[in-house]
Amino acid sequence: MFSRTLGETSDVVTKEMYTFTDRSGDSLTLRPEGTAGVARAFISNGLAQSLPLKLFYRGPMFRHERPQKGRLRQFHQVGVELLGVETPLADVEVIALAWRLLSDLGLADQVKLEINSLGDAESRAEYRDALTKYLSAYRADLSEDSRNRLERNPLRVLDSKDEGDRRIVAGAPRLSDYLNDYSRTFFTTLTAGLDSLEIPYTISDGLVRGLDYYCHTVFEFTTTALGSQGTVLAGGRYDELIAQMGGQRTPGIGFAAGIERLAMLAGDPPDTVRPIAVVPMGESGPAMVVAERLRRAGLVAELGYSGNMKKRMARAVKLNARFAVILGEDEAARGAVTVRDLDAGTQEEVLLSGLEETLVRRIEGETAG
Repeated sequence: MFSRTLGETSDVVTKEMYTFTDRSGDSLTLRPEGTAGVARAFISNGLAQSLPLKLFYRGPMFRHERPQKGRLRQFHQVGVELLGVETPLADVEVIALAWRLLSDLGLADQVKLEINSLGDAESRAEYRDALTKYLSAYRADLSEDSRNRLERNPLRVLDSKDEGDRRIVAGAPRLSDYLNDYSRTFFTTLTAGLDSLEIPYTISDGLVRGLDYYCHTVFEFTTTALGSQGTVLAGGRYDELIAQMGGQRTPGIGFAAGIERLAMLAGDPPDTVRPIAVVPMGESGPAMVVAERLRRAGLVAELGYSGNMKKRMARAVKLNARFAVILGEDEAARGAVTVRDLDAGTQEEVLLSGLEETLVRRIEGETAG
């Protein structure tokens, strides 16, 4: 399934895919990406009668690559697919969803949207002829991988990371010059839609993506904050994929985002909620009751189980607790606890019956301030 749909000359198939034979002699492949599996599920479950479909997935993927920052052999992706809509407005909607996802994560200022058009089959065939003619003049200077691709899929040369190949490709014909009227109108409608939503983008003529099933729209959200692993979310349109796999022709558009790279880019979450440390000076039983009362009041409570008073208070500071509720025997006899403000270093005695109300009021007052 993956070799056929991703392309036998793609890096995923030729270098990165985990394929092995199990004890029964069956050939197994660890999933390298999500779209082909969604397409197979669409065909196998007879979902053609339910179009259009908006689907999402999340889960582990596997590729045999050299582990480095932002690139793991087992990684996780979240992705979406919109099936059954051929208009470029579907592409606009999917890209807008990706932009909103990144914006909601606070990453809009750290990423750049790059888009390109691969055109339809007719446009790509004409371009392929022109590209092959150009690259053939530099055959001896191309890398071994690109010489092999030149015969089978010359567009894949455009995706080469080899520096010598990249210098040659810089002077190659541009795919945009070979788009037919339909493909050109499709791309113009896409860019007009992105403009209407005020989504910033850059048209990148060299963007072809690494998989063979794409047509028309391809896009990437990239960043310079992760070194060489700059793509955090990417996708494109694949109108012929499902037919290629044996189903009826069904247009599609989707994207996938690497969760690890998103997490690296987002950094540590802000400390929006600081806990309340419940510190018993004796047994922990009564403290458990107090901690549960605070939790039921909507507060985050952390209960110290062991250690002397000094160690328990040190742990409260390490947890970045806002207040410590200290349960001493003398205070308990009066139906009270000691509330210590760990920021100000002050403390006061508070009736146990009004503890939740007192802490909620103070925390809400700080939030409002």
